Amino acid sequence: MRANFLTGLVVIAPIGLTIWLVWAVMGWVDSFVLPFVPDRFKPEPYIGINLRGVGVIFFLVFTVIIGWLAKGFIGRSLLRWAESLVDRTPIVRSVYSGLKQIAETVFAQSETSFDKAVLVEYPRRGLWAIAFVSTDAKGEIADAIPTSDGKVAVFLPTTPNPTSGFLLFIGRSELIELDMSVEDAAKLVISAGLVYPPPRPRSEAGGRIAAE
Repeated sequence: MRANFLTGLVVIAPIGLTIWLVWAVMGWVDSFVLPFVPDRFKPEPYIGINLRGVGVIFFLVFTVIIGWLAKGFIGRSLLRWAESLVDRTPIVRSVYSGLKQIAETVFAQSETSFDKAVLVEYPRRGLWAIAFVSTDAKGEIADAIPTSDGKVAVFLPTTPNPTSGFLLFIGRSELIELDMSVEDAAKLVISAGLVYPPPRPRSEAGGRIAAE
């Protein structure tokens, strides 16, 4: 009975936690969006029940419309005008520029963020940690690093919260590229080493990352 109970927990826990997380996020979005929606557009007065997720639908539709308008000439002109006002506001300018850069990096459709999972010796020689290659080091950073091979920026996440971590600049020859995907590496970090990806043969391109 104990073994069956533990097996049942393994099956139920991921499903239950996923449903709970989705339900909680939908409720949070509803509580934020619905106060801005006029009552005549809400379905509750017509059907008599509170539907969770209506705010998510309004948010998706609103975001798509804003994106469509921003691609047009008038939308781009208004956006440039609004950003020019923000650029003249001291504190707001710094906050907005930082958030905009993060959003463009995370949601950019033309580039892939964290396209490689690697091992890096951190915090000292002989200890290895999983990191994700972000971009090539550029400008003053690349010039200041005393190595002749390619230099890259890597993000080293913390366990069990991978949203926090360290930004490291390092030579490509100091990294060991992993065959596992970024998603599998993230699972390994979040689970504190408990969830390993299925074994795969090492590719010929594995090992130390060659300079590009």
